[in-house]
Amino acid sequence: MTTAIRILVGSVYGGALLTAREIKKDLESQGHQVTVLENPALSDITSNDDALLVCTSTTGQGEVPANLLPFYVELRDQLPQQPGRPFGVIVLGDSSYGDTFCGAGDLMEEALYETAARKVGDTLKIDALETMEPEAEALPWARTWAEQI
Repeated sequence: MTTAIRILVGSVYGGALLTAREIKKDLESQGHQVTVLENPALSDITSNDDALLVCTSTTGQGEVPANLLPFYVELRDQLPQQPGRPFGVIVLGDSSYGDTFCGAGDLMEEALYETAARKVGDTLKIDALETMEPEAEALPWARTWAEQI
């Protein structure tokens, strides 16, 4: 079954964006329709009911990257209800940051839960200390995730 998927990207140095683009290529080869949103706006999700995949890195003290922050703030402020809308989360982080490791993924997940969206699968947390190529972990995860939507 083909699915329309929107990937919401939060990227600082390009790792999450590169990962999102690799996921797009891979899932499109499986027949899915994938849109990568580098600077997502709330209207990018309220105008459709595509599945959402958050692919973000984490900045500073577990924060959402600057390019994803306006979307996150709008989402938290307006809470447009998305009952049952499937979403998944891939978050890149660095475990040397301790408690704030992959914090941006947790923030996005909480905000989406507040819109009544439905999480599919477990969050994929990719640790920069262990993985030099995040897409190597992200691609098989994304394929499995897409099959579960």
